[in-house]
Amino acid sequence: MFGLSALELARIQFAFTVSFHIIFPAITIGLASFLVVLEGLWLRTRHTDYKLLYHFWSKIFAVNFGMGVVSGLVMAYQFGTNWSFFSDFAGSITGPLLTYEVLTAFFLEAGFLGVMLFGWDRVGERLHFFATCMVALGTLISTFWILASNSWMQTPQGHEIINNQVVPVDWLAVIFNPSFPYRLAHMCTAAFLASAFFIAASAAWHLLKGNDSTAMKKMLSMSMWMILIIAPLQALIGDAHGLNTLKYQPVKVAAMEGHWENLPGEATPLILFGIPDMDREETRYAVEIPYLASLILTHSIDKQVPALKEFPPEDRPNALMVFWSFRVMVGLGVLMIIAGCWGLWLRYKKQLYQSKAFLRFMFLMAPSGLIAILAGWFTTEIGRQPWVVYGLLRTKDAVSAHGEMHMSISLLLFIVVYSSVFGVGYAYMMKLIRKGPKKE
Repeated sequence: MFGLSALELARIQFAFTVSFHIIFPAITIGLASFLVVLEGLWLRTRHTDYKLLYHFWSKIFAVNFGMGVVSGLVMAYQFGTNWSFFSDFAGSITGPLLTYEVLTAFFLEAGFLGVMLFGWDRVGERLHFFATCMVALGTLISTFWILASNSWMQTPQGHEIINNQVVPVDWLAVIFNPSFPYRLAHMCTAAFLASAFFIAASAAWHLLKGNDSTAMKKMLSMSMWMILIIAPLQALIGDAHGLNTLKYQPVKVAAMEGHWENLPGEATPLILFGIPDMDREETRYAVEIPYLASLILTHSIDKQVPALKEFPPEDRPNALMVFWSFRVMVGLGVLMIIAGCWGLWLRYKKQLYQSKAFLRFMFLMAPSGLIAILAGWFTTEIGRQPWVVYGLLRTKDAVSAHGEMHMSISLLLFIVVYSSVFGVGYAYMMKLIRKGPKKE
């Protein structure tokens, strides 16, 4: 069915489920920290707007949290159903890391979530604030363990291979592998940005509809300060992450750049746009800026960036997909920086809440953070191919022995069920946002 192999269908299925899943934790990470700030400001100032916004966004947080848990469970089961050889090979490392995530993060979140959502008038103020802080801390701890596991698959170390199975010998080296700090920082700031644009778009929509309450203005103002600070910081983290990737996964960088061949003595140009062709081994219709790739990636105008032809064809990722997913992420990042600077200029001109053009722009930017996260993950995961554990286990050797028919039917079921269940959740969340915060 679909004319695809079982391996391709298994990859599509995992990509589908993880793409659905990652949206919800990204929002909960940012919203949890936003709720801590709102409650802290309310405790300090006793301004009712902060309490009003807390109750409003805690409902949306709860919906996201529930959908994130459900979608995450399904994804975890796929390691055993569709990727059993990967589980057999690397389960001694990925299994404990995911277990640590459950024991430290999930139990922490679950233990205090009820107090946070239902304990406002039932427990003391300090205890309730502590519960909110613990939920926010839990989301960050969860990110820590998930990124540790994924980063080890990208840059594995701290292990030995015995009887075709990975055996951990140094857990600190496993966890704090070379790419982990960059991935953790990149993902956390991405989640904060996605949430900030989500919040800003909600405020912009209400302001455009004539709801210019002080609560809406505070919501827009707080999110714009976050965007102004975090968006440029994310660009700096991304640059450092790129240099780390160049060191440990140079073929991925070559695919991101659509760069096929180095000519003797020539610096590497930056290809802005083009169509990488895997068969012809060239990037067609390339629009180039001379020297710029060398300057960005090597901080020099004479050093060359690794080219795809330097690697065997069987070790190259799909350059077309990696090339364009990377550009979607970077392009949206540039728009985010522009949004932050535009907001600062309007704040200076005292027109932040009155500029229709700006408010419409922020409304349209609502999904930008989530789209950028998905594009970034596509770049990371497709760029790692053909490896599941980079340099150790190929994807074709990790997939379970399923037939095309079984994988096709399960993929169709996932599409139908996910679209139905999470579609209802998304619709309910949008209904809450349209209603806006209501005074009690």
